Amino acid sequence: MSWFEIQPLSRFTGSNAAIRRPREIACFSYDDEHRFHPDERSLRYYYPPVLGADLSKGFDTFKQLDDTADDHLDGLLKTILHLEQRTGTRCAADFITWRGMMTKGTIFIEENHEHKVASRQSQHSQPSHFGGPSQEMMSFWGYKFETLSLIPDTWDATPRDVIENRENEVVNNHAQYCSIVKTGIGKAKLIIGGEVDAVWDSKPRNKNDAINWVELKTSATISNERDMLKYERKLLKFWIQSFLLGVPKIIVGFRTKDGILERLEELETSGIPGTVKKKGKGSWDGNTCIGFAAAFLDWLKATITEGGVWRIRRRERSPVIEVFKLEEAGYGDILLPAFVEWRTKGGSGDAENAIGNAGDKPTVDGE
Repeated sequence: MSWFEIQPLSRFTGSNAAIRRPREIACFSYDDEHRFHPDERSLRYYYPPVLGADLSKGFDTFKQLDDTADDHLDGLLKTILHLEQRTGTRCAADFITWRGMMTKGTIFIEENHEHKVASRQSQHSQPSHFGGPSQEMMSFWGYKFETLSLIPDTWDATPRDVIENRENEVVNNHAQYCSIVKTGIGKAKLIIGGEVDAVWDSKPRNKNDAINWVELKTSATISNERDMLKYERKLLKFWIQSFLLGVPKIIVGFRTKDGILERLEELETSGIPGTVKKKGKGSWDGNTCIGFAAAFLDWLKATITEGGVWRIRRRERSPVIEVFKLEEAGYGDILLPAFVEWRTKGGSGDAENAIGNAGDKPTVDGE
Protein backbone atom coordinates (compact mmCIF):
# COMPACT_ATOMS: atom_id res chain seq x y z
CA MET A 1 0.00 0.00 0.00
CA SER A 2 1.10 3.56 -0.78
CA TRP A 3 -0.27 6.75 0.67
CA PHE A 4 -0.37 10.44 -0.15
CA GLU A 5 -0.16 12.83 2.80
CA ILE A 6 -2.73 15.59 2.79
CA GLN A 7 -1.23 17.72 5.52
CA PRO A 8 0.19 20.26 5.72
CA LEU A 9 -1.98 21.94 3.11
CA SER A 10 0.39 24.91 3.07
CA ARG A 11 2.82 22.95 0.88
CA PHE A 12 0.31 23.11 -1.99
CA THR A 13 -0.05 26.88 -1.82
CA GLY A 14 1.81 28.91 -4.41
CA SER A 15 2.56 25.96 -6.70
CA ASN A 16 1.32 27.93 -9.74
CA ALA A 17 0.22 24.71 -11.46
CA ALA A 18 -0.75 25.34 -15.07
CA ILE A 19 -4.41 24.86 -15.99
CA ARG A 20 -5.53 24.03 -19.53
CA ARG A 21 -8.90 25.44 -20.50
CA PRO A 22 -11.40 22.56 -20.83
CA ARG A 23 -12.46 22.02 -24.45
CA GLU A 24 -15.37 19.82 -25.42
CA ILE A 25 -14.29 16.99 -27.74
CA ALA A 26 -17.50 14.95 -27.70
CA CYS A 27 -20.86 14.60 -25.99
CA PHE A 28 -23.65 12.10 -25.44
CA SER A 29 -27.18 12.02 -24.09
CA TYR A 30 -29.45 9.89 -22.00
CA ASP A 31 -33.10 10.28 -23.06
CA ASP A 32 -36.22 10.34 -20.87
CA GLU A 33 -35.93 6.56 -20.45
CA HIS A 34 -32.20 6.86 -19.68
CA ARG A 35 -31.21 5.25 -22.99
CA PHE A 36 -27.76 6.15 -24.36
CA HIS A 37 -27.41 8.20 -27.56
CA PRO A 38 -24.08 9.49 -28.97
CA ASP A 39 -25.55 12.93 -29.71
CA GLU A 40 -26.84 16.10 -28.06
CA ARG A 41 -30.58 15.42 -28.09
CA SER A 42 -30.88 16.07 -24.35
CA LEU A 43 -29.19 19.46 -24.49
CA ARG A 44 -31.29 22.04 -22.65
CA TYR A 45 -31.33 25.84 -22.59
CA TYR A 46 -31.58 28.20 -19.65
CA TYR A 47 -34.59 30.45 -19.18
CA PRO A 48 -35.15 32.12 -15.78
CA PRO A 49 -37.72 30.47 -13.49
CA VAL A 50 -40.59 32.32 -11.85
CA LEU A 51 -39.81 33.42 -8.31
CA GLY A 52 -42.20 32.25 -5.63
CA ALA A 53 -42.48 28.78 -7.14
CA ASP A 54 -43.03 25.88 -4.75
CA LEU A 55 -40.13 23.47 -5.21
CA SER A 56 -42.09 20.69 -3.50
CA LYS A 57 -44.82 20.66 -6.14
CA GLY A 58 -44.79 17.42 -8.13
CA PHE A 59 -42.86 15.34 -5.59
CA ASP A 60 -45.56 12.65 -5.72
CA THR A 61 -45.18 12.24 -9.51
CA PHE A 62 -41.36 12.46 -9.59
CA LYS A 63 -39.96 10.08 -12.23
CA GLN A 64 -36.74 9.29 -10.40
CA LEU A 65 -33.82 7.44 -11.96
CA ASP A 66 -32.91 4.19 -10.23
CA ASP A 67 -29.13 4.42 -10.22
CA THR A 68 -28.45 1.50 -7.90
CA ALA A 69 -27.06 -0.41 -10.92
CA ASP A 70 -23.39 0.34 -11.65
CA ASP A 71 -22.95 1.92 -15.10
CA HIS A 72 -19.17 2.18 -14.57
CA LEU A 73 -17.55 4.34 -17.29
CA ASP A 74 -19.80 2.92 -20.03
CA GLY A 75 -21.31 6.12 -21.45
CA LEU A 76 -17.97 7.93 -21.39
CA LEU A 77 -16.08 5.08 -23.06
CA LYS A 78 -18.80 4.43 -25.67
CA THR A 79 -18.54 8.05 -26.74
CA ILE A 80 -14.73 8.03 -26.87
CA LEU A 81 -14.94 4.79 -28.90
CA HIS A 82 -17.32 6.40 -31.39
CA LEU A 83 -15.09 9.48 -31.61
CA GLU A 84 -11.94 7.44 -32.30
CA GLN A 85 -13.71 5.30 -34.90
CA ARG A 86 -14.98 8.41 -36.65
CA THR A 87 -11.73 10.39 -36.60
CA GLY A 88 -9.17 7.56 -36.67
CA THR A 89 -7.28 9.37 -33.92
CA ARG A 90 -6.59 8.14 -30.40
CA CYS A 91 -7.77 10.28 -27.50
CA ALA A 92 -4.53 10.52 -25.57
CA ALA A 93 -4.62 11.34 -21.87
CA ASP A 94 -2.99 10.42 -18.58
CA PHE A 95 -6.37 10.08 -16.84
CA ILE A 96 -9.90 9.34 -18.03
CA THR A 97 -12.73 9.72 -15.54
CA TRP A 98 -16.05 11.25 -14.63
CA ARG A 99 -16.05 14.75 -13.20
CA GLY A 100 -17.03 13.34 -9.81
CA MET A 101 -13.65 11.56 -9.58
CA MET A 102 -10.16 12.73 -10.45
CA THR A 103 -8.59 10.29 -12.74
CA LYS A 104 -1.63 6.28 -17.01
CA GLY A 105 -0.66 4.91 -20.94
CA THR A 106 -3.91 5.70 -19.18
CA ILE A 107 -5.39 5.35 -15.73
CA PHE A 108 -9.16 4.92 -15.81
CA ILE A 109 -10.85 5.94 -12.57
CA GLU A 110 -14.43 5.39 -11.45
CA GLU A 111 -16.20 5.87 -8.14
CA ASN A 112 -16.71 2.84 -5.94
CA HIS A 113 -20.40 2.25 -6.62
CA GLU A 114 -21.21 0.20 -3.52
CA HIS A 115 -19.66 2.86 -1.29
CA LYS A 116 -21.63 5.61 -3.06
CA VAL A 117 -24.97 3.81 -2.67
CA ALA A 118 -24.30 2.99 0.98
CA SER A 119 -23.35 6.61 1.74
CA ARG A 120 -26.52 7.92 0.10
CA GLN A 121 -28.73 5.46 1.97
CA SER A 122 -27.08 6.48 5.21
CA GLN A 123 -27.69 10.14 4.46
CA HIS A 124 -31.35 9.61 3.54
CA SER A 125 -31.95 7.50 6.64
CA GLN A 126 -30.92 10.35 8.91
CA PRO A 127 -33.93 11.93 10.61
CA SER A 128 -34.86 15.39 9.41
CA HIS A 129 -34.92 18.35 11.73
CA PHE A 130 -38.13 18.51 13.75
CA GLY A 131 -40.90 19.53 11.41
CA GLY A 132 -38.46 19.90 8.51
CA PRO A 133 -38.48 18.28 5.06
CA SER A 134 -37.01 14.85 4.43
CA GLN A 135 -33.65 14.30 2.71
CA GLU A 136 -35.57 12.91 -0.29
CA MET A 137 -37.65 16.07 -0.52
CA MET A 138 -34.61 18.36 -0.36
CA SER A 139 -32.96 16.29 -3.09
CA PHE A 140 -36.10 16.70 -5.19
CA TRP A 141 -35.96 20.48 -4.80
CA GLY A 142 -32.78 20.53 -6.87
CA TYR A 143 -34.38 18.60 -9.74
CA LYS A 144 -37.49 20.76 -9.54
CA PHE A 145 -35.38 23.91 -9.79
CA GLU A 146 -33.76 22.49 -12.94
CA THR A 147 -37.19 21.75 -14.45
CA LEU A 148 -38.30 25.30 -13.71
CA SER A 149 -35.16 26.76 -15.30
CA LEU A 150 -34.83 24.75 -18.52
CA ILE A 151 -36.43 24.77 -21.95
CA PRO A 152 -35.91 22.26 -24.80
CA ASP A 153 -34.72 24.78 -27.41
CA THR A 154 -33.57 28.37 -27.69
CA TRP A 155 -36.09 30.80 -26.20
CA ASP A 156 -37.20 32.16 -29.58
CA ALA A 157 -37.92 28.62 -30.87
CA THR A 158 -39.76 27.50 -27.72
CA PRO A 159 -43.56 28.05 -27.61
CA ARG A 160 -44.76 30.39 -24.91
CA ASP A 161 -47.05 27.77 -23.37
CA VAL A 162 -44.06 25.43 -22.89
CA ILE A 163 -42.18 28.14 -21.01
CA GLU A 164 -45.16 29.07 -18.85
CA ASN A 165 -46.11 25.46 -18.04
CA ARG A 166 -42.75 24.42 -16.59
CA GLU A 167 -44.12 24.56 -13.03
CA ASN A 168 -46.61 21.79 -13.93
CA GLU A 169 -44.16 19.62 -15.85
CA VAL A 170 -43.46 16.16 -14.41
CA VAL A 171 -39.96 16.16 -12.93
CA ASN A 172 -37.83 13.48 -14.62
CA ASN A 173 -34.09 13.09 -13.94
CA HIS A 174 -33.55 10.26 -16.47
CA ALA A 175 -32.53 12.62 -19.29
CA GLN A 176 -28.98 14.01 -19.19
CA TYR A 177 -26.62 15.83 -21.51
CA CYS A 178 -23.01 14.84 -20.82
CA SER A 179 -20.03 16.82 -22.06
CA ILE A 180 -16.60 15.21 -22.54
CA VAL A 181 -13.71 17.62 -22.33
CA LYS A 182 -9.96 17.55 -22.72
CA THR A 183 -8.15 19.54 -20.06
CA GLY A 184 -5.06 19.48 -17.86
CA ILE A 185 -3.90 20.25 -14.34
CA GLY A 186 -0.17 20.70 -13.87
CA LYS A 187 1.64 18.02 -15.91
CA ALA A 188 -1.39 15.72 -16.08
CA LYS A 189 -3.52 15.50 -19.22
CA LEU A 190 -7.13 14.59 -18.54
CA ILE A 191 -10.29 13.59 -20.35
CA ILE A 192 -13.27 14.23 -18.11
CA GLY A 193 -16.96 13.56 -18.65
CA GLY A 194 -19.83 15.07 -16.73
CA GLU A 195 -23.45 16.15 -16.90
CA VAL A 196 -24.13 19.75 -17.90
CA ASP A 197 -27.40 21.37 -16.93
CA ALA A 198 -27.86 23.91 -19.71
CA VAL A 199 -26.37 26.32 -22.20
CA TRP A 200 -26.93 30.06 -21.78
CA ASP A 201 -27.44 30.84 -25.46
CA SER A 202 -26.36 28.15 -27.94
CA LYS A 203 -23.29 26.06 -28.70
CA PRO A 204 -20.84 27.87 -31.01
CA ARG A 205 -20.17 26.44 -34.46
CA ASN A 206 -16.41 26.70 -33.92
CA LYS A 207 -15.56 23.78 -31.64
CA ASN A 208 -12.52 25.63 -30.31
CA ASP A 209 -14.69 28.42 -28.88
CA ALA A 210 -15.75 28.30 -25.25
CA ILE A 211 -19.33 27.22 -24.57
CA ASN A 212 -21.52 29.31 -22.29
CA TRP A 213 -22.62 26.46 -20.05
CA VAL A 214 -24.78 27.05 -16.99
CA GLU A 215 -24.73 25.03 -13.77
CA LEU A 216 -27.90 25.15 -11.65
CA LYS A 217 -27.78 24.89 -7.86
CA THR A 218 -30.12 25.47 -4.94
CA SER A 219 -29.27 26.63 -1.45
CA ALA A 220 -31.08 27.71 1.68
CA THR A 221 -31.58 31.43 2.15
CA ILE A 222 -28.74 32.94 4.17
CA SER A 223 -29.94 34.51 7.41
CA ASN A 224 -26.93 34.47 9.75
CA GLU A 225 -23.16 33.97 9.97
CA ARG A 226 -23.52 30.21 10.37
CA ASP A 227 -25.55 30.01 7.17
CA MET A 228 -22.94 32.11 5.38
CA LEU A 229 -20.10 29.79 6.40
CA LYS A 230 -22.13 26.76 5.31
CA TYR A 231 -22.83 28.39 1.95
CA GLU A 232 -19.17 29.33 1.49
CA ARG A 233 -18.22 25.67 1.91
CA LYS A 234 -20.87 24.69 -0.64
CA LEU A 235 -19.28 27.18 -3.04
CA LEU A 236 -16.14 25.03 -3.02
CA LYS A 237 -18.11 22.11 -4.47
CA PHE A 238 -19.93 24.39 -6.90
CA TRP A 239 -16.62 25.87 -8.11
CA ILE A 240 -14.80 22.54 -8.55
CA GLN A 241 -17.69 20.93 -10.45
CA SER A 242 -17.97 23.84 -12.87
CA PHE A 243 -14.24 24.56 -13.12
CA LEU A 244 -13.39 21.01 -14.26
CA LEU A 245 -15.82 21.05 -17.22
CA GLY A 246 -15.29 24.68 -18.17
CA VAL A 247 -18.73 25.90 -17.04
CA PRO A 248 -18.41 29.71 -16.76
CA LYS A 249 -21.65 30.54 -14.94
CA ILE A 250 -23.49 29.14 -11.94
CA ILE A 251 -27.05 30.17 -11.11
CA VAL A 252 -28.08 29.61 -7.52
CA GLY A 253 -31.73 29.48 -6.54
CA PHE A 254 -32.16 30.50 -2.91
CA ARG A 255 -35.12 28.88 -1.15
CA THR A 256 -36.92 29.11 2.13
CA LYS A 257 -36.78 26.24 4.65
CA ASP A 258 -40.11 25.15 3.19
CA GLY A 259 -38.84 25.04 -0.40
CA ILE A 260 -40.21 28.31 -1.81
CA LEU A 261 -37.92 29.86 -4.45
CA GLU A 262 -37.09 33.36 -3.22
CA ARG A 263 -34.31 34.76 -5.38
CA LEU A 264 -31.63 33.99 -7.96
CA GLU A 265 -27.94 34.79 -7.94
CA GLU A 266 -25.60 34.52 -10.92
CA LEU A 267 -22.00 33.59 -10.14
CA GLU A 268 -19.03 33.71 -12.47
CA THR A 269 -17.14 30.47 -11.81
CA SER A 270 -13.72 32.09 -12.24
CA GLY A 271 -14.54 34.74 -9.63
CA ILE A 272 -15.68 32.44 -6.80
CA PRO A 273 -12.25 31.81 -5.19
CA GLY A 274 -11.49 35.53 -5.17
CA THR A 275 -14.84 36.35 -3.60
CA VAL A 276 -14.33 33.77 -0.85
CA LYS A 277 -10.83 35.11 -0.16
CA LYS A 278 -11.72 38.79 -0.11
CA LYS A 279 -15.29 38.91 1.18
CA GLY A 280 -15.90 35.56 2.83
CA LYS A 281 -14.54 33.70 5.81
CA GLY A 282 -11.59 32.34 3.84
CA SER A 283 -12.57 28.74 4.63
CA TRP A 284 -10.83 27.50 1.47
CA ASP A 285 -8.33 28.71 -1.14
CA GLY A 286 -8.62 28.00 -4.88
CA ASN A 287 -4.87 28.03 -5.55
CA THR A 288 -4.32 25.50 -2.79
CA CYS A 289 -6.98 23.24 -4.32
CA ILE A 290 -5.32 23.38 -7.74
CA GLY A 291 -1.87 22.80 -6.23
CA PHE A 292 -3.19 19.82 -4.30
CA ALA A 293 -4.81 18.28 -7.41
CA ALA A 294 -1.65 18.72 -9.49
CA ALA A 295 0.57 17.19 -6.79
CA PHE A 296 -1.80 14.26 -6.22
CA LEU A 297 -2.12 13.44 -9.92
CA ASP A 298 1.67 13.51 -10.35
CA TRP A 299 2.02 11.18 -7.36
CA LEU A 300 -0.68 8.86 -8.67
CA LYS A 301 1.03 8.56 -12.07
CA ALA A 302 4.30 7.68 -10.33
CA THR A 303 2.60 5.20 -7.98
CA ILE A 304 0.40 3.20 -10.37
CA THR A 305 2.91 1.91 -12.90
CA GLU A 306 1.50 -1.54 -13.72
CA GLY A 307 -1.79 -3.11 -14.75
CA GLY A 308 -4.55 -4.57 -12.64
CA VAL A 309 -7.31 -3.02 -10.56
CA TRP A 310 -6.40 -0.49 -7.88
CA ARG A 311 -8.34 1.38 -5.24
CA ILE A 312 -8.02 4.95 -4.02
CA ARG A 313 -9.37 5.41 -0.53
CA ARG A 314 -9.50 8.04 2.12
CA ARG A 315 -10.95 6.96 5.42
CA GLU A 316 -13.08 9.47 7.28
CA ARG A 317 -10.90 12.18 8.86
CA SER A 318 -7.74 10.38 7.76
CA PRO A 319 -4.70 12.60 7.01
CA VAL A 320 -3.69 10.35 4.06
CA ILE A 321 -5.10 9.02 0.79
CA GLU A 322 -4.37 5.31 0.35
CA VAL A 323 -3.71 3.52 -2.94
CA PHE A 324 -3.51 -0.27 -3.09
CA LYS A 325 -3.99 -3.07 -5.62
CA LEU A 326 -7.16 -5.16 -5.58
CA GLU A 327 -6.53 -7.43 -8.59
CA GLU A 328 -3.26 -8.31 -10.34
CA ALA A 329 -4.78 -8.32 -13.83
CA GLY A 330 -7.96 -7.43 -15.68
CA TYR A 331 -10.22 -4.41 -15.50
CA GLY A 332 -12.67 -5.25 -12.71
CA ASP A 333 -15.68 -4.50 -14.97
CA ILE A 334 -14.63 -0.85 -15.03
CA LEU A 335 -13.83 -0.82 -18.75
CA LEU A 336 -16.38 -1.53 -21.46
CA PRO A 337 -15.52 -4.82 -23.28
CA ALA A 338 -15.99 -3.20 -26.71
CA PHE A 339 -13.59 -0.42 -25.72
CA VAL A 340 -11.00 -2.93 -24.49
CA GLU A 341 -11.27 -4.88 -27.74
CA TRP A 342 -10.94 -1.71 -29.82
CA ARG A 343 -7.86 -0.50 -27.97
CA THR A 344 -6.31 -3.97 -27.70
CA LYS A 345 -6.46 -4.39 -31.45
CA GLY A 346 -4.97 -0.97 -31.97
CA GLY A 347 -8.28 0.12 -33.48
CA SER A 348 -7.30 3.76 -33.47
CA GLY A 349 -4.84 3.14 -36.23
CA ASP A 350 -1.52 2.30 -34.60
CA ALA A 351 -1.22 -0.81 -32.45
CA GLU A 352 1.95 0.43 -30.74
CA ASN A 353 0.31 3.71 -29.82
CA ALA A 354 -2.99 2.24 -28.68
CA ILE A 355 -3.61 2.58 -24.97
CA GLY A 356 -2.41 -0.94 -24.39
CA ASN A 357 -2.83 -4.67 -24.66
CA ALA A 358 -5.40 -6.41 -22.47
CA GLY A 359 -4.33 -6.54 -18.85
CA ASP A 360 -1.41 -4.12 -18.97
CA LYS A 361 -3.13 -0.88 -18.07
CA PRO A 362 -4.48 0.03 -14.67
CA THR A 363 -8.06 0.72 -13.72
CA VAL A 364 -8.97 2.36 -10.45
CA ASP A 365 -12.03 2.70 -8.29
CA GLY A 366 -12.26 5.22 -5.51
CA GLU A 367 -14.03 5.62 -2.22
